[in-house]
Amino acid sequence: MNNRVHQGHFARKRFGQNFLHDDFIIESIIAAIQPKSEQALVEIGPGLAALTIPVSKHVEHLTVIEIDRDLANRLIENPILNNKLTVIEQDALTFDFNQLADQLGKPLRVFGNLPYNISTPLMFHLFQYANIITDMHFMLQKEVVTRLVAAPNSKDYGRLSVMAQYYCQIIPVLEVPPTSFKPAPKVDSAVVKLIPYKKNKPYHVNDIKVLSRLTTEAFNQRRKTIRNSLSNMFTIEQLNELNIDPNLRAENLTVQQYCLLANAWK
Repeated sequence: MNNRVHQGHFARKRFGQNFLHDDFIIESIIAAIQPKSEQALVEIGPGLAALTIPVSKHVEHLTVIEIDRDLANRLIENPILNNKLTVIEQDALTFDFNQLADQLGKPLRVFGNLPYNISTPLMFHLFQYANIITDMHFMLQKEVVTRLVAAPNSKDYGRLSVMAQYYCQIIPVLEVPPTSFKPAPKVDSAVVKLIPYKKNKPYHVNDIKVLSRLTTEAFNQRRKTIRNSLSNMFTIEQLNELNIDPNLRAENLTVQQYCLLANAWK
């Protein structure tokens, strides 16, 4: 049997499809999510319904966002699911989650086995909706989870680390080997839980666009010292006034220091 065919569906490389089939891992993810009927659950990339079916046993209704037309049709026609599902055939990267939260009248709980090729941009997209999301459970490339939780002064610490830690509390849940998928990816995976901060954010930022620009400029030239990489935004004197050493590199600054810089920029 072709390694890319699973349950009669040919995995599409352009959608980064790897289908989860390990029952123990699936049960562990459901136990971590703890789905309940009164909640507004949203699955991104349900694929062949490995998570969708077990989650549906705990709830009356579930919204799923699926870009692949064939898979969306399979979900619509699935006899176990058809009364419980709202299938939205769209790219999650362009989806307006505010509209869905308004429609459902409650904050969203988002989960999914994310295609690795879009996982980072998708998280940046979802961070914009942090105020209407209760939590997120995602299967990601293990390396991405390492970056999400990375601390300063490490090679894994980057723009994703700073922005994710500004928006969310991040809790690694479990590691997942390639053999849990068909076709098996060439990398290890991991499940992570992200809980967006609401009123009590540990860091305050006046304008999130400034923090976004600042981290982009700093980490795009991460080998340079910040006196050079941030020279478009700050003079050496300004950095010194903020007690930030101009000779540090992007990876040496804490999330708190990035927020301090963002708030100081005029």
